[in-house]
Order: sequence, then structure tokens, then C-alpha cells
Amino acid sequence: MVSRPLSYYPSDVNAADVKALSLEEKLQMMEALWDDLRERFEQTEISPEQKALLDHRRARVREGATQLRDWDSVKMSIGKA
Repeated sequence: MVSRPLSYYPSDVNAADVKALSLEEKLQMMEALWDDLRERFEQTEISPEQKALLDHRRARVREGATQLRDWDSVKMSIGKA
């Protein structure tokens, strides 16, 4: 499969255009989107407050004070409290 840069795709693509793509074309577009998001994320600075919050949360997981949960278990627990 050939991965194309995001700039390869027209900027006015809509949902109907995406639905008309083949599976291989959709996967190529997804790869291009993820690559672009990863690059933008890596270039984004977070504030000192955000970093402190993330560091605090990581420390709580390391200490066993809280647990990480996968998205499926979170979805199942919503509204059950």
C-alpha cells in the first residue's frame, strides 16, 4: 500500500466522497490523517499547567492510587453510577 501525504487529497472532500472510496483508499487516507496529526501533536507545546497535571496523573498510576482504564470499560461504566 502506498501512503500518500495529506496534501494529495482535495481540501473539499466530504462524507459522500469518503464513502465512495475503496477500502484501500480509505486506509491510505487514514494513514495520511494519523501521520499529519502525529506531526502536529509533536510540534505542539503544552502549558506548564497541563504538564503538571499529566505528571500528577502518571505518578498516581505508578503509585497504584488509580488505574488506567481502556475506552470500552469507560463506555460500559457511563451512566451506571
